[in-house]
Amino acid sequence: MTATVAHPTTPPGADDSTRAILTRNGGTGGGRRGRGPKPELSPGQKKALKLARALVWPAIVVAILVTQIPFLVTIYYSFQNWNLMRPGSRGFAGFDNYVTVFTGGAFMQSLSATVVITGSSIVLSVIFGLVIALLLNRKFLGQGLARTLVITPFLMMPAAAALIWKWSMLDANVGMVNWGLSVVGIDPVQWNTDFPALTVIMVLTWQYTPFMMLILLAGLQSQSQETLEAASVDGAGPIRSFVHMTLPHLRQYIELAVLLGGIMLLQVFDPIAIMTRGTGGTKTLSYLLYERAFVGLEIGEAAAYGVITVLLTILVASVALRLLFKIFSSEGAKS
Repeated sequence: MTATVAHPTTPPGADDSTRAILTRNGGTGGGRRGRGPKPELSPGQKKALKLARALVWPAIVVAILVTQIPFLVTIYYSFQNWNLMRPGSRGFAGFDNYVTVFTGGAFMQSLSATVVITGSSIVLSVIFGLVIALLLNRKFLGQGLARTLVITPFLMMPAAAALIWKWSMLDANVGMVNWGLSVVGIDPVQWNTDFPALTVIMVLTWQYTPFMMLILLAGLQSQSQETLEAASVDGAGPIRSFVHMTLPHLRQYIELAVLLGGIMLLQVFDPIAIMTRGTGGTKTLSYLLYERAFVGLEIGEAAAYGVITVLLTILVASVALRLLFKIFSSEGAKS
């Protein structure tokens, strides 16, 4: 005679069929397999949880005051007809400012310049960052010092970097780049006026390459060395291992670097204001906003540009954050 073992959650007096159903469903909780009753928190745990929430609230309040309230004020101004040259004629404009933004022609040109400058800077920064990351992923004397020196451009203030490139590097008379060109017999180049977009891209690439390098270096260090050694034993050369093993491993890190870099580069203002002043196809959305607010004194129209720029940045940031969570989840699953 076979003994029947009752399920721990089987009610007393249940027959064999009831026990079988409850055992298949994982207990009396229906189909909630593996889910037990919610554990009761002790008084000490409840007190600690309340304290943790109370400590978070000041940061939330400050974040709302610093970010959300100014944004709401900007939205309010975007519906106002407000020119500082005519302070007495201020009034409600409805969606007129947004209509002006999308039909004036300056927005599409500025958006195109933003895409070109941002896209070119990101692509070049990722390529150079990958090369530097591959070099720094090897053991050599002074490795820590080399990594510190490489990330220095990213730690500089954008205005300082733009001034250094404008005068010390690219000036037609005393710039180091033109001095190097003169050594090989090439006439000096007026970089800021003849090639303004290229000049801005050069500065941004120089400044954001270390950021890309840090992310890609982290990806390289997370790659299993045993796998690479096994591929080497099987006859795969360094180029083949890089193309078929390292690059697929770095795909998510490259995507993350591109998206985070795009968020930061969308807000770039200092190099354009200092070096080109928006000429030659370098008038990005951030500089156009500044120009409408502080040159044209059209506060309502500038606020509309600001709202649109923020929405575009939020769109890119949302994609970046979702990818970031995906990377963290996959890394956690591997570990």
